[in-house]
Amino acid sequence: MINKKVRTARLSIISNTFLIIMKTLVGILSGSVSIISEAIHSTMDLLAAIIAFFSVKISDKKPDEEHPYGHGKFENISGVIEALLIFIAAIWIMYEAVNKILHQKEIDNLDWGFIVMFVSAVVNIVVSQRLYKVAKETDSIALEADALHLKVDVYTSMGVAVGLGLIWISGFILRYPLYILDPIVAILVAMLILRESFILLKTAYSPLLDVKLPDDEIAIIKQAIENNKIGNISFHQLRTRKAGNYRYVDLHLEVPASFSVKESHDICDAIEKEIEAKLKKVEVNIHVEPVP
Repeated sequence: MINKKVRTARLSIISNTFLIIMKTLVGILSGSVSIISEAIHSTMDLLAAIIAFFSVKISDKKPDEEHPYGHGKFENISGVIEALLIFIAAIWIMYEAVNKILHQKEIDNLDWGFIVMFVSAVVNIVVSQRLYKVAKETDSIALEADALHLKVDVYTSMGVAVGLGLIWISGFILRYPLYILDPIVAILVAMLILRESFILLKTAYSPLLDVKLPDDEIAIIKQAIENNKIGNISFHQLRTRKAGNYRYVDLHLEVPASFSVKESHDICDAIEKEIEAKLKKVEVNIHVEPVP
């Protein structure tokens, strides 16, 4: 049976394909560079959605001989690739927009352009909310990255719609449409996309460097140790990291030398069970050290 993450990633592929076709057709017919820029953005979103689809399928595979720590980091690699794709799309949009400023052309079918951007925003609101919901439930960086793509697409689509609306208003009031607003809005769209790529790159890349877990999660781990230690038991060398939606914790636990192996093992079991009950998908490794 296909799991929830894969089904949700597939939904993003379907919605982006629909939006690309719609934006490209209207963009070509109208000659609007901002609509074309949105079609390019949606194309990058589609590539990102495809990458996310395969990454969530791979990341949920069980550890094997070649990947003893599992496949979780495939999701992080996916996020890095998506961030780079967004960056490329933004540069492309800026290039096309500057070219449009230098060689201005009239825009036809402003009404259709406005409708397409509005529909795009509504579709992406619905799909991104679904992606965010499942991303939080499954702690999936790949789905969260895909949701971020679509969230920004909502803002950019609304921005393009506003730009087209201002062109129509300027033509109605001034009798001279300010077509230069179209590439200016496209540049603003590109700037938003650049910001998105930076945020996404930072989020996805950190686990590849084995950055520690967030402070609130480390506090949960330390509290679990405090709740289950006996007497003068202490710990040191606590290390944490994350790969995809999997967390890894290891530490050294100092126990009295008089404790039996079973007593030490029971304490470790209690600590592990409390951490596993409070954090999703966590693997705890405790090294016991006897002290006088």
